[in-house]
Amino acid sequence: MFIGRERELASLNKLYTSERFEFVVIYGRRRVGKTTLINRFIRDKKAIYFMGVESNAKQNLENFSKNIIEFGTGIQAESAFASFQAALEYVFKLAEKERLILVIDEYPYVARASKSLASTIQLLIDKNKDQSKLMLILCGSSMSYMEDHVLAYKAPLYGRRTAQMKIAPFDFADACRYLKNFSAEDKAMVYGMVGGTPQYLLQINDRRSVEDNIKNTYLNPMSSLFEEPENLLKQEVREPALYNAIITAIATGASRMAEISTKVGEDTSVCATYLKNLIALGVIQKQTPYGEKASRKSIYLIDDNMFRFWYRFVPENHSIISRGAAELAYKRIEPNLSDYMGKVFEEISRQYLWKLLLDGESSVEFKDLGRWWGTDPSTRTQTEIDIMGEQDKDTALFGECKWTNEKVDAGVLETLARRSQMFHYRTIHLYLFAKSGFTKGCVEAAGKMGNVTLVQYKNLLEKIVQ
Repeated sequence: MFIGRERELASLNKLYTSERFEFVVIYGRRRVGKTTLINRFIRDKKAIYFMGVESNAKQNLENFSKNIIEFGTGIQAESAFASFQAALEYVFKLAEKERLILVIDEYPYVARASKSLASTIQLLIDKNKDQSKLMLILCGSSMSYMEDHVLAYKAPLYGRRTAQMKIAPFDFADACRYLKNFSAEDKAMVYGMVGGTPQYLLQINDRRSVEDNIKNTYLNPMSSLFEEPENLLKQEVREPALYNAIITAIATGASRMAEISTKVGEDTSVCATYLKNLIALGVIQKQTPYGEKASRKSIYLIDDNMFRFWYRFVPENHSIISRGAAELAYKRIEPNLSDYMGKVFEEISRQYLWKLLLDGESSVEFKDLGRWWGTDPSTRTQTEIDIMGEQDKDTALFGECKWTNEKVDAGVLETLARRSQMFHYRTIHLYLFAKSGFTKGCVEAAGKMGNVTLVQYKNLLEKIVQ
């Protein structure tokens, strides 16, 4: 099943039709669908596809040679190239007169085993680019390697690429395309469970309840998702135990650097390095209050929904899950799901506002969106705003999100309006997002104020997936 990635496919096809040498770098986290995207792109085109393996240079060269042979070049089946340079020179020669795609997937495995590969590719690009019709695609799951050894200024291949694509998980709209048979509410719940990573969405059965899906994945010791976060960390980092401790600390409420450091028992300087790596992997995000570039108020949150859900619920129930007590584990988890969904609903609401902006329907043409927290000067108490976006120094929007079974009343709107006055914008637009709708009093208050948009989740979903 291939869903989404229309923009990426269109970009690749545009590069393909240029008829000149193209060098595309594709990277992103494991399971995010990079290989599926590439296979979709090359399926009706002349292409040599080679996937690197975590082995030595000899093994990878033999595999590369076989892929070239399978392409139908006329080379004897038992032949192999003497070096990567010889193999690549042959491919460049094949692409002198007709368009040919060469894909090296999991490039970091090959490049680590063959230290001179990057310099060899650089040499051959410089030599052949002006007369070549080759479209070279290097793809990798090791984010740090691709950024440091392919895209970085000091890397041999720097300046040679003609395009790069960082493949991100699907947003809520595309994720919903995997979840057609779920109710509106359950679609949000599943997105909160697994996020937008295609491989995780494929583990979900949209003909079963959310409860059954939780039991069959996170609460099932034989499920691939049961050990997925730990397996991913083992593949990406050298010391998974400390990374695991840091993510667990954040998942259980430690959000500031000092709190995380205390909880894991390491100096802040050590934690800072590990957090930087987790941010690069897309697992953790660092947030500062909206409009503040550097702040002591910065906090760290889990950025990926699958990691958030797993670290929130699995470790504390690990022992009973391992003993097959999925029913008991779910009974412990279920009362906390609504509270867990609060942050997920904020994320979905932000995606809705971006959709309005891109469709030219936003009441405020904001530059960015974020959360704000700090001290309310009128009450001298700590307060926060779920969503804030500024158009300019005079105009901004503010949003509040409520994922509850009760209808949102006028008091929530009044609180948001009061908090918006802390910033002294002349033009303000307020958005209230609610899972279950609004009381009559809230609707009437919004009508009187005139600068309020009330958005019920079911209407948000209709807009976001259209």
